[in-house]
Amino acid sequence: MKSRAARAESPAKLVASLRTGDKRAAARLISLIEDDEPEAREVLRHIYRQSGRAHIVGLTGPPGTGKSTLISRLLQEFRKRGRNVGVIAVDPTSPFTGGAILGDRVRMADASLDPNVFIRSMATRGYPGGLALATFDAVRVLEALGMDLVFVETVGAGQSEVEIAKRAHTTVVVEMPASGDAIQILKAGILEIGDLYVVNKCDLGGADAMVANLAIVIPDRDKGWRPPVLRTVASEGTGVKPVADRLEAHWQYLNDSGELAVRERARAETELRGALAEAALRRLAARPASERRLRGAIERIARRRADVRTVAEGLLRPRQTH
Repeated sequence: MKSRAARAESPAKLVASLRTGDKRAAARLISLIEDDEPEAREVLRHIYRQSGRAHIVGLTGPPGTGKSTLISRLLQEFRKRGRNVGVIAVDPTSPFTGGAILGDRVRMADASLDPNVFIRSMATRGYPGGLALATFDAVRVLEALGMDLVFVETVGAGQSEVEIAKRAHTTVVVEMPASGDAIQILKAGILEIGDLYVVNKCDLGGADAMVANLAIVIPDRDKGWRPPVLRTVASEGTGVKPVADRLEAHWQYLNDSGELAVRERARAETELRGALAEAALRRLAARPASERRLRGAIERIARRRADVRTVAEGLLRPRQTH
């Protein structure tokens, strides 16, 4: 139903509406992107040159650490500073029904009434890394809408959430007291990706130990940036302003040091490789009798008649026509 309503407007009209700050046009376009409609690709081609201006901040960390609450408070703080703020909150998709509880938009309902704020929940639809496949196309829409700052909140799955570091300019890792000792933190595999570390819910016991453990195990970074460890009680707004200050400082550092250009190239490579993989799957699916070939390939792998890589290469190889 969403895509049908969105298709009522032409791509040219959607682009024109986006440029005037029309939030409804942005919502319709993101629906088109999620449904993988041809109109979305045309609009994205038109707005791509307008992207790359916003500061993209990714927030990741275990479930229950209060990422949504922290984003809501940061959103309020940056609105006080005159920034237009967008939020893409990614929620997990059920492996059984394909549905998702898009709760983050509900939790930030009051902020979404602000005309200079745009909040959208998206389902992962099985995509790994705590993100939805269409997440960063949606970010481009928000950049074209005129957002200065875009927060991307990942699912909160834990160790798999390193994908956000390849896509965001600044990655914030959110932890909480009593969520593990120093060894558990090391095992989480997210020490290398954080530009800022926030220990939220510091009104709980064990905050000092968590902050101390993080400070010990976070590695030094090149080019003059040492990831800070900050304390917050986001539910009360405590410690939020220093987090906002450090986010601004990191954005300034990226621009002044030349690291922003390095990250943009790495991001472009990640996105291109993802697009190539997606294009290969599309071409495979478009071939005649592709479903029958896939089922046969799965059967060969299951019966140990061929290994996965050999079968994959064979499926992607152009078929000879006579």
